[in-house]
Amino acid sequence: MSAFDFLDHLLNFVAPAFAVAGVLALLAGFLLPATAGARGRWTQFALNFFAGVVVLGAGLAYFGRDGMMLTYFALVVVCGTLQWWLGRGWKR
Repeated sequence: MSAFDFLDHLLNFVAPAFAVAGVLALLAGFLLPATAGARGRWTQFALNFFAGVVVLGAGLAYFGRDGMMLTYFALVVVCGTLQWWLGRGWKR
């Protein structure tokens, strides 16, 4: 596998985590009150992206292949829960 192929596979592997983290960070400003979270958008994005990559890696390790729907479900649940926690959703 060439370096370009490896980079292509790596970027395609982390793309779902990037998309979910980006959507959550952007929508948090509209859905949560301005004073709800002390974290900035970039911090929220970075934490959600990291958590998403960990979930995707765990799904790859558990199932032995990428792209399982249960892994994507876990990605959405983990990132959504983390965003709720970052926005201090339990204090509403």
